[in-house]
Amino acid sequence: MSRLTLAQANSIIDTALAEGIRLDFQPLCVAVLDAGGHLLALKRDERASLLRPQIATGKAFGVLGMGFGGRELARRAAKMPAFFNALSDLAGGNMVPVPGGVLIRDSNGEILGAVGISGDTSDNDECCAVTGVAAAGFIADVGGAD
Repeated sequence: MSRLTLAQANSIIDTALAEGIRLDFQPLCVAVLDAGGHLLALKRDERASLLRPQIATGKAFGVLGMGFGGRELARRAAKMPAFFNALSDLAGGNMVPVPGGVLIRDSNGEILGAVGISGDTSDNDECCAVTGVAAAGFIADVGGAD
């Protein structure tokens, strides 16, 4: 099994932040977790608001914990809010079930980690995450399309 490196995590983050600037999005914060849920890297635009690191990490942690991307997480949370409230409690409040949380997969489909982005709309956050993951040579799993 492959392992996500710090250099790869930084590449994902730098590309995602650059994409947000290119598209004139609001200031972003990007977190990358390894497959074990440990924070590898986090960067936030100095203009990003106060809770962006926690939100970005919560998006990444949620998709990693459940094993599917943020779009599917959001769909399930809408259908089963009580269950997702319980999941959030079990995760110590560190689960944000919305787009912007993206699984990072290798070419064999193995989960290497997850990226979470916060700062703009969830759809725009996800767009930057996908760009960063793809630029690093991995497959971005958003959990399907709406």
